[in-house]
Amino acid sequence: MTDSHAHLDACEEPAEVLVEQARKAGVSRIITIGTGVESCRAALEIADRADGVYAALGIDPHHAASAEASRLDELRELLEKPRAVAVGETGLDSVRSEATLVQQQRLLEAHLELAAELGLPVVIHSREAADETADALARFQGTVVLHCFSSPALLPVALDRRYFVSFAGNVTYPKAPELREAARAVPRDRILVETDSPYLAPQAVRGRRNEPAHLVHTVSELARVRGEDALDLAVRTHENATAAFRL
Repeated sequence: MTDSHAHLDACEEPAEVLVEQARKAGVSRIITIGTGVESCRAALEIADRADGVYAALGIDPHHAASAEASRLDELRELLEKPRAVAVGETGLDSVRSEATLVQQQRLLEAHLELAAELGLPVVIHSREAADETADALARFQGTVVLHCFSSPALLPVALDRRYFVSFAGNVTYPKAPELREAARAVPRDRILVETDSPYLAPQAVRGRRNEPAHLVHTVSELARVRGEDALDLAVRTHENATAAFRL
């Protein structure tokens, strides 16, 4: 299995411990995420040390109003490193950000330009900004991964444009039937699975810090709602991650 989105640098446990626990649970690859320049450096260091770990590097929308947003030249240098496989996460968040949507849109556009220039996929965070996200991505011709999918209003666009759609532990929550409905609609060759560690622990371990080893619970629930075999879905999402991140 591939955990397509984890913040290993934000976890309390050492990355090496989490990677080993993940392997024991059947998770052989992890995409660890940088959310600012120093976080990106930490993500790359983890990826360099651990087999099966790769890095997606970006300055997330919560930093769009800070000095961090001006460090794009540094980000570009990091994205040229061998273990960097994607740009992001980046995107738009109208719920939990001190930056205005205009500031976030400006930063997102810069990330899309980097992704196009470097030929890398882009990892998108979108929270209650479905129309704005769709508009921002309309001219981008590269690979798009919608991380921690939680915006059913964005699903028609995602399906039409053949985006990869990644589901996290929140798809297992009792009060998230709309996410399970979305998960049923995503084609087999476009679905990904993630933990978003250390956040959003799936229902089976809710209340604990999340980690890549917990991916199995989300895969199991996705398989149930899609009427598929869990092992088959694990293999399918692993293959999809290979395609999305060119691993």
